Amino acid sequence: MKRTVLLTLLAMLSAASPALASEPMPTGDLGLIVERASGSLLEVNTSRPSVLRRIEGLGDLSHASMVFSRNERYAFVFGRDGGLTKIDMLTGAIVKRVIQSGNSIGGAISQDGRIVAAANYTPGGVKFFDADSLELLSEIATDSKVVGLEDSTDNRFAFSLWENPKGEGEIWVADLSEDPRKPRITKFPNIGKQPYDALISPDGRWYVAGLFGEKGLAVLDMWHPERGVRRVMEDYGRDDPKLPVYKMPHLETWAMVGNLAFIPGVGRHEVVIVDVSTWKQVGTIPVAGQPVFVIARPDGRHLWVNFAFPHYDQVQVIDVEARQIVKTLQPGKAVLHMEFTPRGESVWLSVRDANRIDIHRTRDFAKTGEFPAQAPSGIFFTPRAHRFGL
Repeated sequence: MKRTVLLTLLAMLSAASPALASEPMPTGDLGLIVERASGSLLEVNTSRPSVLRRIEGLGDLSHASMVFSRNERYAFVFGRDGGLTKIDMLTGAIVKRVIQSGNSIGGAISQDGRIVAAANYTPGGVKFFDADSLELLSEIATDSKVVGLEDSTDNRFAFSLWENPKGEGEIWVADLSEDPRKPRITKFPNIGKQPYDALISPDGRWYVAGLFGEKGLAVLDMWHPERGVRRVMEDYGRDDPKLPVYKMPHLETWAMVGNLAFIPGVGRHEVVIVDVSTWKQVGTIPVAGQPVFVIARPDGRHLWVNFAFPHYDQVQVIDVEARQIVKTLQPGKAVLHMEFTPRGESVWLSVRDANRIDIHRTRDFAKTGEFPAQAPSGIFFTPRAHRFGL
């Protein structure tokens, strides 16, 4: 009798909750791929490489980026049309979508996962939202478009101003640790001309802004912000002829391995090696073209590099120990993004002009799979949820 009652109860629970009737879906091996031309996303499984579903209705994704909630359940997508969209990774449903500006180029999520921040070109400034409800908590107005918004420790966010009314770049730090409705702002003026992007180091310590209007980088130590912004590498390429820049490098995925940073040379056919302890250049590695992304395999052994036009059909792999290229791949035109699986046994490549995603095994570079996608660009896997700056 008891057994019959128990079986009946389990049957009722299964009928009420479909999740109990089938295997629960984990989130750690999920990801989203941007289909920039159609304003849609592909949700994928990385452990069993496959497309789960297409998610539509996200507006202009021509320069889209995203972050994940700390439990990997939700993605927050920042669209070029100013849209901020919250997506449920378990169902593919759009939980909520708000148009928060005229032109947005990226965002971040706080260390505790409770605050989502959006950086805006138009009308400029940064807005902070409650991660659960997307309620607007506060905003910081600027007289400039904002770039390089990054999360750091203690619920702080750092970002750069392209230029203030005097034509100067700045770095601001917003501290939301006490009251997210009343950010405390520290400003660092005169950091160099036209900072175009930035990164935060994996430990959340170093905020590094790249400069478009002049040589060098601007570095802020988030452990010791009272020391101010330091200008470094101002002599890099000073005496070399300027080359046309076909696409600006993305700094967020600069590779940091041990005490070294591997930086794409702006307008140059090389990867620059920088000692982070001194922020001085210690070497270069010649590559096929102007690097856009230089990303490190999770174990730090290899760097994968893609390029701006006209070399954007190639990907090169650098051995960090030997500091030389060990493999050149030619997937096709417009390799826009690369993303490693969580432990780096595979890397996924978006090949925009071929409308295809390629998957390569990293130990021997062999291609192990592919699937169609509509003009794919950014690839974002859920383990990003547990890393600063991603």
